[in-house]
Amino acid sequence: MSLSRLGSLGLTVTCSVRGFGSARFFDTSKSAAAAAAVSGRAFHVSVRKQKQQALGPSVLVERHGSICSIGINRPEARNAVNLETGRQLVEAFKTFEGDSSLTAAVFHGIGGHFCAGFDLKELCHQREALDIKQDVTKGPGPMGPSRMQFTKPVIAAVSGYAVAGGLELSLLADLRVMEESAITGVFCRRFGVPLIDGGTVRLPQLIGLSRALDLILTGRPVGAQEALHFGIANRVVPDGKGLDCALDLAERISCFPQECLRADRSSAYHSVFDAPSFTEAMQFEFDNAKHVLLSEAIAGADKFASGIGKGGKFF
Repeated sequence: MSLSRLGSLGLTVTCSVRGFGSARFFDTSKSAAAAAAVSGRAFHVSVRKQKQQALGPSVLVERHGSICSIGINRPEARNAVNLETGRQLVEAFKTFEGDSSLTAAVFHGIGGHFCAGFDLKELCHQREALDIKQDVTKGPGPMGPSRMQFTKPVIAAVSGYAVAGGLELSLLADLRVMEESAITGVFCRRFGVPLIDGGTVRLPQLIGLSRALDLILTGRPVGAQEALHFGIANRVVPDGKGLDCALDLAERISCFPQECLRADRSSAYHSVFDAPSFTEAMQFEFDNAKHVLLSEAIAGADKFASGIGKGGKFF
């Protein structure tokens, strides 16, 4: 991997210890011992990168008809997100958002866990991991796609641990399907790592300030049933069924008229996060959906008049 490529990821190492040293340290007055320590650190980072490349991509994307599944593929680290994984997640979600043939995405973790948060081992060895865009409008979050907003539904299939930054990534989704043994929580509370990927923004809006502070201040584990009671989880399913159930849910959502569904979804998000007043939210709701009356509602009324959907039946 080239130096320019690593630089774009916020990394400053190369596979050559010599290149790393000459670029950053050997032209300074540091002692030989310090230089050796730096060289050793560069070597270990290089080995980690080589191991990651051997394991394959850290994000796997698959297509299921009009549904896209996006899976974090670092099971050896309980799907903790490092810089490269965050970059791949951003690219995967950008592709999903830009593909008009895709109607929904299912976000999941491969190998038994959703995501254990940011890779603190990488943070320990690479302080450059802290070099993130401070203006949230001008770059990805530390976990990758956490600052993104979508026009189409995203469903998280949560298994194993979805903690710290992993909890924040799960909150990126519209709905969360949790397996019975899944655990969520602000585990980063123990290590002095703050929630800077939307956790303090989305969680209180989702479950209320009191319950959100219960999780944020204590860092305690929350099981699937309590998560369902709180409103973090929308479904609880048997272990091993999370991905299949999330895909099925995505397919059922995708059967509905999509312009109407996306307009209502957009209005709900606007009223919660962006609307300055009730009146403005009501106006946005109407303005955002009025075109659907012509594009889908009339055709839907004709279907209803012909007998489709009567008695509460779905299509």
